[in-house]
Amino acid sequence: MNRTILSVRGLHVCFFLRGRTLHALRGIDLDVYEGESLAIVGESGSGKSVLNKNFIGLLDQNGRITEGSIRYYGMYDKMKHNPAGGTDEEGRPYCDLAKIARREDWLRIRGSEICMIPQDPMTSLNPLKTIGWQISEALMLHHGMKGQMAKDETLHILEEVRIDHPEKRYHQYPHELSGGMRQRIVIAIAIACQPKILICDEPTTALDVTIQAQVLELLKELKSKYNLTIIFITHDLGVVASIADRVAVMYAGDIVEIGMAEEIFYEPRHPYTWALLSSLPQLGQRGEELYAIKGTPPNLFTEIQGDAFAARNPHALKIDHLEQPPYFDVSPTHRARTWLLDERAPKVEPPPALKKLRTLGGAVHD
Repeated sequence: MNRTILSVRGLHVCFFLRGRTLHALRGIDLDVYEGESLAIVGESGSGKSVLNKNFIGLLDQNGRITEGSIRYYGMYDKMKHNPAGGTDEEGRPYCDLAKIARREDWLRIRGSEICMIPQDPMTSLNPLKTIGWQISEALMLHHGMKGQMAKDETLHILEEVRIDHPEKRYHQYPHELSGGMRQRIVIAIAIACQPKILICDEPTTALDVTIQAQVLELLKELKSKYNLTIIFITHDLGVVASIADRVAVMYAGDIVEIGMAEEIFYEPRHPYTWALLSSLPQLGQRGEELYAIKGTPPNLFTEIQGDAFAARNPHALKIDHLEQPPYFDVSPTHRARTWLLDERAPKVEPPPALKKLRTLGGAVHD
């Protein structure tokens, strides 16, 4: 593993709605390493986007970090006089993003240090501004470029993201481009800022399979060229198989399993991960219904006792309904939060369908 660039410890986030409290993140622990591709997967509402919004200061107004820290190691010099700064046990300086409150401080981070590619480029691009203006704006704001210099760099970036006829596209508006091209424009704006961490929030959701593959290949190339650390937020396990180095599985505001991509796909240990993988269409049997996880996620307005997945887990133990399991180490890079890994637990085999993943291998994302 490379050095840690982002370290989350004990992160709790709550939303306050009409006198009620929704506990969206429940004690997240996560390390992100320099230069890796980390995929965060889980059902809708599991907390994937909420977690990553904290990294760029875009948490909704009724949301608040109630506990925990988010240490970012990429920009201490810019914040050395800020109370969010500090030094860890190894003497490495960091900035605690959980303590940043001022808009001026977030502007030093958002874009130039940590940048996000949103899910829908059509709603994130300004329909009244040309493509060239929107990319140039990032260059002017974060790098102080002006005039012809900004234009030349914008044209270069358009070529980098494989936009044909960049001179023509420079003067066009978002509605004149296809969905795939608009996604490339959003990527262009992000890399124009030259961030250290790039968060991709479902970047291929609205694209067809062919364009999706092209965009993922482009992100791989840009990651290598610009030495990016990439965090993917996705529910598409095909995307995970094709691009991720490591995978974190989220459920009900917590990370229940994390490991190298091969470990999660071929040696999963948490029943929720088993259920997610069993839902892959490639594992379906002809003439039979596709697998679906029974039940619904827990209500985060109420206190969760025990394992949050217990009510939907056919292998749940009595203790699952009483006490939250700790993390159990499967390997130095793989751990899971399930009582089934306790040495006293009965041995439970993964669903038979998961054995097919080994034979499918690289075809999982096809």
